[in-house]
Amino acid sequence: MAETRRRLRSSTVVLGGMGVLAAALSACGSDPDRRCVDRDSYDYLKGYRVVADKNCKSSSGGSSGTAGKNRKNRGGDADWYYDADVSSGYADNGTFSRSAAVDRGGFGCSGGGGG
Repeated sequence: MAETRRRLRSSTVVLGGMGVLAAALSACGSDPDRRCVDRDSYDYLKGYRVVADKNCKSSSGGSSGTAGKNRKNRGGDADWYYDADVSSGYADNGTFSRSAAVDRGGFGCSGGGGG
């Protein structure tokens, strides 16, 4: 009876450990957090003003193609801003480069970027 309990506990620990490992690895492969911001609205103390996601049409955030034409028609310069600190409708300390945001990595990732 004692051996059965010990095995059950051991298998529970293994399964729990596998869950933690799976969560860490899936977090590593996920897309970085992004916000659609108006590039022309930068404030030194607050950062960039967050705007509606519909203003950032393309996932790459480039200014070519339909997304760039739509921006010019609206008069704004909206783009995706990655891994930013968001507060009171403003985003700061992020990057406009998706690849740089991915390189920063997270828990369990082997990114080359520093903090």
